[in-house]
Amino acid sequence: MDLSCFSQSYAEARQKFLDASAAAGLLVESHIHPLQGRDGEELALDVARLGAPDATNLLILSSACHGVEGFCGSGLQIDRLRDSAWIERCKRDDLAVLFLHALNPYGFSWLRRVTEDNVDLNRNFIDFSQPLPDNPDYRAIAHLLLPRQQPPTLRSTLGLLGYALRHGRMALQGAISRGQHSDATGLFFAGSAPTWSNQTLRQVLRQHGRQCQRIGWVDVHTGLGPRGVGERIYKGQQVAADIARARRWWGAGVTNSAEGNSVSARLNGTIELVVMQTCPQAEYNGLTLEYGTLPGLKVLNALRAEHWLQRNPQVPAAQSGRIKRQLRDAFYVDADDWKQQVLAQGREVLEQTLAGLASPLTD
Repeated sequence: MDLSCFSQSYAEARQKFLDASAAAGLLVESHIHPLQGRDGEELALDVARLGAPDATNLLILSSACHGVEGFCGSGLQIDRLRDSAWIERCKRDDLAVLFLHALNPYGFSWLRRVTEDNVDLNRNFIDFSQPLPDNPDYRAIAHLLLPRQQPPTLRSTLGLLGYALRHGRMALQGAISRGQHSDATGLFFAGSAPTWSNQTLRQVLRQHGRQCQRIGWVDVHTGLGPRGVGERIYKGQQVAADIARARRWWGAGVTNSAEGNSVSARLNGTIELVVMQTCPQAEYNGLTLEYGTLPGLKVLNALRAEHWLQRNPQVPAAQSGRIKRQLRDAFYVDADDWKQQVLAQGREVLEQTLAGLASPLTD
């Protein structure tokens, strides 16, 4: 496997994506972010499309919903763009392929999981005209979760572990990660309005998704589960026929947070909602491909440290650099064996998605 598809920075990843798209003969539309990157570079959600505008079926492959997780998803996108045989197989009259590179380019560049608004994009797709969902469980542990010093005290960490012992590990994970609207500077903040990435993604889907009859979307994430294992998590309506179809496409091992068999807790405002809102005419088949990196406590502590840094930007550059590296390591394993696992499993999932999109449409 050619592992040069992976990058060491957002700017490098973006250039590789643009180059690979051009080499594959695809035009790229770039939705420019209003802010600059960490090194002063331009930020954008870059969209490359293969196939006719009126294709019946649309395959979407997206990266960097959670910014710093983009190193993984970008690598898989570039790997597929560079595979001329795979690109040729995608050239069917009834199929289009949409590559969404860096849904959250700000977080990708600045080594943050969240957007420029400190918003978890994958909790931001809710109806803000309605009362916002409450998360009292988050408020109950926020004083333990967000340390006043770095590293956090043993007492705060033991407090979180005690919560898990009393209520269960998944209850703690849900309290932390479900999404919350009570603290705009806290973890997993879901926002008070649609973010730039939310609005831009809606624009892209209105342009590219309203003509198709069926969508198969693979959204690549990292940070949960065993190292190198790409869990296939169902994302869609909790309808038995839809869940069964997902398991026909991607295997009986497809998990579902609502069934309690996933490494992910049940979440609010997740990205599949935007498809149902903007492309209601299409049958939707969604999958989160979630690659494990480090043990869960290490990932959580990396998030805690990075949020402490945002609240304390005056710290010395050396300490800031260590915290940013810690976060990147929690969501991107810069090791050849991990990257090979990412590509092998990603390729398989995309082959299954192509086969699913070639099957007869459900009435």
